[in-house]
Amino acid sequence: MEKIRNSSSLKIIGYIMIPILVAILILSMVHMMFLSEFGNKKEMEYSQTENFANEYLYFFMNQIDKCQSSAKTKYFDKLEDEEGNLYCYFSEKNRYDSSTGIASYINYLIIDRETGEKFTNIKSNDYQKVIEEIKNQSIYWNLVEGKIETSLTYINQDNMKYNYSFHHVSDTEETKKWKDYDIYSFYEEETANINSFLFNKNIYDFMLQHKALPLYTCGISLLLLIIIAFYLFNAIGYKKGTEQICLNTLDKIPYEIVSIICANVILVVMAFIVNTFDMYAQVIVIAVYIIAYLVGYIACAVWGITTIKRIKARTFWKSFLSYKIINWLYKKIKKYTKEIGKKTPASKKVFWYYWGFVLISIIVGCLLGSVLAIIGLLLFWIWTFYRIRKYIRNQEEIKEALEKIYQGNNDIYLDNTELEGNLKEMAIYINDIAGGFSNAIEESLKSERLKTELITNVSHDIKTPLTSIINYVDLLKKEEIQDEKIKEYIDILDRKSQRLKKLTEDLVEASKVSSGNVQLNIEEIKLKELINQSIGEFKDRLEEKNLKIEINMPVEEIKIKADNRYLYRVIENIFSNVTKYALENSRVYIDMKKEEKDKTEISIKNISKEKLNISSEELMQRFVRGDKSRYTEGSGLGLSIAKSLTELQGGKFDIYIDGDLFKVVISF
Repeated sequence: MEKIRNSSSLKIIGYIMIPILVAILILSMVHMMFLSEFGNKKEMEYSQTENFANEYLYFFMNQIDKCQSSAKTKYFDKLEDEEGNLYCYFSEKNRYDSSTGIASYINYLIIDRETGEKFTNIKSNDYQKVIEEIKNQSIYWNLVEGKIETSLTYINQDNMKYNYSFHHVSDTEETKKWKDYDIYSFYEEETANINSFLFNKNIYDFMLQHKALPLYTCGISLLLLIIIAFYLFNAIGYKKGTEQICLNTLDKIPYEIVSIICANVILVVMAFIVNTFDMYAQVIVIAVYIIAYLVGYIACAVWGITTIKRIKARTFWKSFLSYKIINWLYKKIKKYTKEIGKKTPASKKVFWYYWGFVLISIIVGCLLGSVLAIIGLLLFWIWTFYRIRKYIRNQEEIKEALEKIYQGNNDIYLDNTELEGNLKEMAIYINDIAGGFSNAIEESLKSERLKTELITNVSHDIKTPLTSIINYVDLLKKEEIQDEKIKEYIDILDRKSQRLKKLTEDLVEASKVSSGNVQLNIEEIKLKELINQSIGEFKDRLEEKNLKIEINMPVEEIKIKADNRYLYRVIENIFSNVTKYALENSRVYIDMKKEEKDKTEISIKNISKEKLNISSEELMQRFVRGDKSRYTEGSGLGLSIAKSLTELQGGKFDIYIDGDLFKVVISF
């Protein structure tokens, strides 16, 4: 069952069969309506039907109008005798026109009794003979001195009294109509080939001969349509391998848009069918009808398929554009109402002020016929503009104050006496915050000064006994001590005292740098010269670790503006770090380059002898070393001091760690 439902072939067959069955059903119903009108009557020739008679009569209504026209030569050619006298108007121009209706096969002679003018499409020199011949035709209609002689039942003398169109034009007083003309005419049935008469006659004969046919065709086509419709309704939307309704791009277009497009296509098709009826030959009209019918069917099918899909996928109402708009408005109103409930009294005040402004403007706008109302509205707008402008100006002042606080300027005071409502409260809070920040910064600076003084004083107090220890250790080293154990102890004392001295100096310097208590002497420095000098001073220590320096510098001299002493300290700290932690028997890479017009970058890279299980951010902190065992010498302040000194001079100090690769980048 599922296989049948998902079959694309069956669906296509169903789509093809529907227009065929609908066409059969419509034709069957037309056949049945025809039989209800003619089926129980005595069978007659098509030429004796009311439809044919009315077409015949309408033709002469048009011809009489042409005969009365002042521009007769537009419709007729003048026929003259040998002496040049006019004897009749011959309808050569429309004898066999493009129409395929019965008009092309009606032969006529119209005589104006008052003037004797003849209007005809029969070319002859003896019209009395023509009149006699017309009376002997099988299908003829003559109107002579108001008397009708005809073989057509519905427009004979007795039935013409019931014909509204005939009496309407013959009783008009403005112009002379039928009563002033004699008409002789006959229809050449044997010369009618493919035209509306023959076509209609064949249909008429076919319907009369097959009275039982519509009962079978109508029943069978209706049954098949129900079966196909039921199948397609259940199968539409499903595809092989899925149990869900599959929606395509068309099914996601708003439903109103799809409906409007399909409805317009159907209306255009119907208008085209109506306007094409009398324009072309019967065969062309049928072809046009078929094409228009198929286009209309496609529009209906598209609309029906997308409707069924949306219903089955339960997205029918949600696919309406109006639903989406209403739902969006509902959510916005609900959200806004909820927000209004939560807002402060000031926000609610602004909300009601705004809608009050709108309401008053509408009321006054409706009374604009009064000069007083116009003046009142203008004054109200000016007052509203003044209030809004004042509110915005106060907001700008508060914003500027917040911006100054953000930039570190705490010397701010807002005069809240000119403010009101929420803005006044905000001004009070900002003044308190600015004052609190000033106090906090003052306390922080005071604390920082005390800390620096404490570190300096403690360092000074440590230096005095430390200097004595170092001096006494130096004296002991000069003594000729034979005991090796004592010599070892003295060496340990020497190393530790020197390390303590370095730590004390680093601590004091780190404290000064962090507090900004450093006097800079900015000058132009030759960077290549400074690097080469630093390498020379660390040459012995580098050779001791068998570290080979690889230098990549530009040929031209590079100059930067910095403090020579402190920049050297930065380079010294980095090289000191290299000699302590670099892998022995490896290379150290020094690169110097100008990246931009006013930017110089120095990078120093080496391989660490220990695993760098630490981030660059952690390594930059004070008292942190890459060597977690604390076996190596160092205070853990070198990189922190180098970074602070670089930034104080307007540079940038970055560390990058990639595995065991340690890289320092300094840029000015």
